[in-house]
Amino acid sequence: MRHLLSIEDLDRTGIERICDRAAAFSEVADREIKKVPALRGRTVLNLFYEASTRTRSSFELAAKRLSADVVNFAASGSSVEKGESLKDTVLTLSAHKPDAIVIRTPWAGAAELVSRWTHAAIVNAGDGKHEHPTQALLDVYTLRRRLGDIDGASIWIVGDVLHSRVARSNILAFQKMGAQVTVCGPPTLIPRHIEALGCEVRFTLDGLRSADVVYALRMQHERMQEAFVPTLREYAGVYGINGRRLSPRQLLMHPGPVNRGVELSGEVVDSPQSLITAQVEAGVVVRMAVLYEVLAGAREPGPVVPEPQLA
Repeated sequence: MRHLLSIEDLDRTGIERICDRAAAFSEVADREIKKVPALRGRTVLNLFYEASTRTRSSFELAAKRLSADVVNFAASGSSVEKGESLKDTVLTLSAHKPDAIVIRTPWAGAAELVSRWTHAAIVNAGDGKHEHPTQALLDVYTLRRRLGDIDGASIWIVGDVLHSRVARSNILAFQKMGAQVTVCGPPTLIPRHIEALGCEVRFTLDGLRSADVVYALRMQHERMQEAFVPTLREYAGVYGINGRRLSPRQLLMHPGPVNRGVELSGEVVDSPQSLITAQVEAGVVVRMAVLYEVLAGAREPGPVVPEPQLA
């Protein structure tokens, strides 16, 4: 795999290979020296045009645990504030010969464009409202570790689907793994024709208890140019997931950060059925597997899970 721009770049076998490799890397975190030499001598550039805590920190940790050199670039405080274009920024940074560029931007399709301007491998860490493939991969990894298999599982994705890049990637990834996906939210926050992706669409939480997994989405105020719901209080009253709506057998997920009291109540965030912390923990090992895949795995004859070694 040369780049990871979209979940559509992967078939089920590819997703399983990345999850299996992530599982092999998971024991590295328990070592005294938390490193393997898999990407020693390689340079990974994190190019972030949007604020991020989980994604950026986990990519940085992932690259360092693979012994790669890491350069962090943030648009704030750079030549971007002087009017430099995305293309000129990429060309400038490419002069330093990075082996991989991890990019997050507010512009849909930007990652695919960047892949045309540089010889580096590109990993899409979120492009506008388009996709966030590594989030989908870590979500699949988290569910597989909890359930063993998600074939036939019913997964409801609830909330601001319209502005969510996570939603699109997860719909595609969960379905590739055999799950049945339903999206639910106010009509104003459900994209037109999203059922073309193969998911079911609901506008009320009636039937939510039939789901095996409830995946809540954050209300993305920063992407909203107008009022999509009357008030957050009314939204929480109709679509918020709380202890009354979530049964003890159901698993709860959220990509973070959580707006407590809006999409999720505090009681369910902190409940035993919540996988939110497990999702965060999965971020580093899954992104280690992705970086290995685009920089080292592609040259191997087969999908062999590497045996981690001490640096």
